[in-house]
Amino acid sequence: MVKKVLGDRRAIATLLLPAMAIYVLAKLVPIAWSFGLSLFSGNPLRGFKFVGVQNFVKFASDPAALKATQVTLTYAFVVTIGQVVLGYLLALLYLFVLKNASSTIRAIVFFPTVLPTVSVALLFRGFFAIGDNQGPANSLLNAMGQPSLEFLGSGMGTFFVAVMMELWRSMGFYAILLYAGLVDISNETLESARMDGASGFRLVRHIVVPLSLPILLSSVIFSLNATLKVFDGLLALNNGGPGTETTPLTLFMYLTSFQYAEYGYGSTIAIALTLLCLVFTLVIFRSSRRDITQN
Repeated sequence: MVKKVLGDRRAIATLLLPAMAIYVLAKLVPIAWSFGLSLFSGNPLRGFKFVGVQNFVKFASDPAALKATQVTLTYAFVVTIGQVVLGYLLALLYLFVLKNASSTIRAIVFFPTVLPTVSVALLFRGFFAIGDNQGPANSLLNAMGQPSLEFLGSGMGTFFVAVMMELWRSMGFYAILLYAGLVDISNETLESARMDGASGFRLVRHIVVPLSLPILLSSVIFSLNATLKVFDGLLALNNGGPGTETTPLTLFMYLTSFQYAEYGYGSTIAIALTLLCLVFTLVIFRSSRRDITQN
């Protein structure tokens, strides 16, 4: 019966049509609308004016846009490396050290993932606070004889807190994701490698990492796309400040569109962010295919 249905093109089209219609309406139509809007300047109140590609030219030379792009790429690069590396180390810990006793540790480490990002940002903001409501971080510095630091008073300090916050919040998710890939490696393969003299770092480097490469690459793509679109964490932590020191493209797009009512330029920023995600994803896919072909 199943073969008969799958062999009927009309039946396949009937089954796929509702899903394809929803996908087009939810995904492709907004993208096309944003691209069309990026060719105009203005807003519904004062009207729209066709400007062609001028918004894209403006984006390429706008210091605020370039700064937001730099913040986005730096944050994505640092956090992606941290998430995947820490997640992989935790996954290895679950598999080789804790083994069957890792369920409680996995639950504890995974718990921050289910917390709202804004709540986590407010928690870290209080943790690193200074002044009358000084947080534990500065209290610890004072106990060690060091003066208090205004972590959120500088771009570097805010960036450091933002990275620590996101790693704490999300590393449990990537640990579980990578652990699911590691448990697929058969015990026979590991035992054979141990009998051939591979142990410790050599076992991980030459056996575990190559066999878990697909899930590693998937984790990198997932993390990179999520961190390139960071918004609520940096907004709640320090409103993209001080100044615009930690303002990513998403927050810059939000301010441009809804605070300054420049819908066309805001759509241009959205298109630029979409292209960044697409380019990095394609680069990683192409690199992974090259590695698989070579192996």
